[in-house]
Amino acid sequence: MAYDLESFDEQFYDAAPMRYEIDVTLPVAPDVAWAEFTRQNTLDWCRALTSVTFTSAQPHHVGTTRSVVLAPGFIKMDEEFFIWDEDSAASTYRHGFRAVRANIPGLRKFGEYTEVSPAAHGTRLVWKFAMELAGVGLPPALSGPIANGAFGTVRTDTIKHFATF
Repeated sequence: MAYDLESFDEQFYDAAPMRYEIDVTLPVAPDVAWAEFTRQNTLDWCRALTSVTFTSAQPHHVGTTRSVVLAPGFIKMDEEFFIWDEDSAASTYRHGFRAVRANIPGLRKFGEYTEVSPAAHGTRLVWKFAMELAGVGLPPALSGPIANGAFGTVRTDTIKHFATF
């Protein structure tokens, strides 16, 4: 059974009740990093995910959709991008999606924002995760460590992946 999630705007990434941010420098050019984040089956380097499949044809833009399965395969989400900006001349890129459906109850809002830009030595990656639970959520003393553990593997896996280029 799929549950519809609530819509939100870009401000939610910084105002959500539960947030996690990865801000790292990757040892690759911005266009290389962007290509990895926008290819079919992207994020295959992350242990937290089973699959990420774009369900819209290229070129991707606002309105692009994709389907995600979280490891070990029980949680599924459908996502729609409402931010998609590419400036190849400046080597700056960003996109943001909101989940529109998930197969688990209790999730009100979920989204990710990804920004890729030049850094002194490679690429600066800013990757934000934001969510809001329906009903009563966990207190920050519990939700913080849970989020840090889950998203910490995404950070570690991403750094390891780009170190192989």
